[in-house]
Amino acid sequence: MSVNTEVIRGLYVAFASGDVPGVLGALDKDIRWTEAEGFPYGGTYVGPDAVLTNVFAKLGSEWDGFSAVPHSFVSEGDTVVALGEYGGHYKATGKRFSAPFAHVWTLRDGKIVRFQQYTDTALAQTAVR
Repeated sequence: MSVNTEVIRGLYVAFASGDVPGVLGALDKDIRWTEAEGFPYGGTYVGPDAVLTNVFAKLGSEWDGFSAVPHSFVSEGDTVVALGEYGGHYKATGKRFSAPFAHVWTLRDGKIVRFQQYTDTALAQTAVR
């Protein structure tokens, strides 16, 4: 298993345990984090603070039990793809959300420099409406 894959595996473990400093510590200071268009937090955010404010803080405050559980990883060079399943309940509607995801991570010198999310955004929108 590649070092980059181990970094990404550790990131999901940190996320699942609520270790936000651990997650942010894996991100490069200039990370470009892209949530899929149509997802509740769709857009591109630059830097760990922008990711914290526009993604993680909202996931923590707007969802009960939000999870991103990877099932497999594919790695080549500086790119790691994680395939998995989202889950959680949107607090405002009480609706459950479950959808498969593909996350494409790009690393440089052990730090994550790019994240791209792919998922069925219609399933997420059904939960928040």
